[in-house]
Amino acid sequence: MGTWGTGPFDSDLAADFVDGLEGLAPQQVINVLEQAFQRVANAGTRVDGGDGVEAVAAAALVASTIANSQIVIDPEDGPGEPLPELPASIRAMARKALHRVLQEGSELITGWVDSADADQWRQELQQILDALDADDDHLR
Repeated sequence: MGTWGTGPFDSDLAADFVDGLEGLAPQQVINVLEQAFQRVANAGTRVDGGDGVEAVAAAALVASTIANSQIVIDPEDGPGEPLPELPASIRAMARKALHRVLQEGSELITGWVDSADADQWRQELQQILDALDADDDHLR
C-alpha cells in the first residue's frame, strides 16, 4: 500500500475507494459507504488495514456532508460528483467504525513507523469523529 501522508485520502487504497464511487447511482454510493463501515464493525479481534483505510475515507466523506463541518475534502481527493443525501443513520455507522479503527487490534494503529505521524493521524481521525458527533443532525 502506498501511503504518502496521514490524511484520510493519503494512500492508494483510499484513492481507489473514492474512485470506486464514480458513476454509481446515489443508493449504490450509500451502500458502498455502509459496507465499508460494516466490514470494520464486523471484524473480529483484528481490523484489517485495507478495511480500516476505506472506513476512514468513507467517514471523512460522510463528515464532510454535515452542515458547518470542519471536514473539507480537497476536490482532487473527493469523488467527482457530490455525494447523495445521506441517511442520518450513516453517521452512527461511521463513528462506530472509526472507534474500531482506533482500538487495539487495528492494523492501522500499528502501521506507523514514525510516532509523530501516528499522533497526527490520530488527531485527524479525532477531527472526523468530532464532526460526526456534532449536535447538528442535518446533513447537507
